[in-house]
Amino acid sequence: MAPVTDWSPLWISLATSIVATMLTLVVGVAAAAWRGRRRGPLAVVVDSIFLLPLVLPPTVVGFLLLVIFGRRSPIGALLAKLDATIVFSWPATVIAAATVSFPLMYLTARAALEQVDPTLAEAARTLGAGESRVLREILLPLAWPGILAGTVLAFARALGEFGATLMIAGDIPGRTETIPLAIYFAVESGDMQRAWMWCAIDVAISLVLLGGLYYWTNAQRAASGVRKTTRRTDAA
Repeated sequence: MAPVTDWSPLWISLATSIVATMLTLVVGVAAAAWRGRRRGPLAVVVDSIFLLPLVLPPTVVGFLLLVIFGRRSPIGALLAKLDATIVFSWPATVIAAATVSFPLMYLTARAALEQVDPTLAEAARTLGAGESRVLREILLPLAWPGILAGTVLAFARALGEFGATLMIAGDIPGRTETIPLAIYFAVESGDMQRAWMWCAIDVAISLVLLGGLYYWTNAQRAASGVRKTTRRTDAA
């Protein structure tokens, strides 16, 4: 296998995934907390919009992002006046990765928050606690294992994003070329050794993430079982 002289796809992928995951964590948890207090047709519509990137082809997501942030859009025109641009830049890779990974974060955060006993939050509200305090001091501490799982899944999804990134960020070596893009263009150019190398790196990172999540989840369950057994013994 030929030696690697350019590791930029790895660093770009890691930086993109970390920033995108941080964004999806904040926005996803806030959206899940907001959705948990809403019922009715509007909530269904919001749910559908939040989950669209999960069911749409990544190229469609990328095209929509291109329309939103392109120079002919209101956002693109405003950025042009500020002598800035999103399309075909590193921030575009972050936006693409965050958009496609957001539904995973939102779904897992919502499920984790819904598993918290609602009477605890209601009791806090009755005592005068605001929604932000209820979320910060009650819901998040109890739901954090599920939220952590969603964070890992969102990171893994962001790391593997391809179609939307190609549409809005392009393939610019050293700037927007992530590991999936490096694999695609290595295959296209016939450099199978390089493609295999990047595939192996991507698979290794994903396995470490998912394996760590698996063992951590099992450890949490085991610790929870020990605590329950201890309580029963003390009660007896």
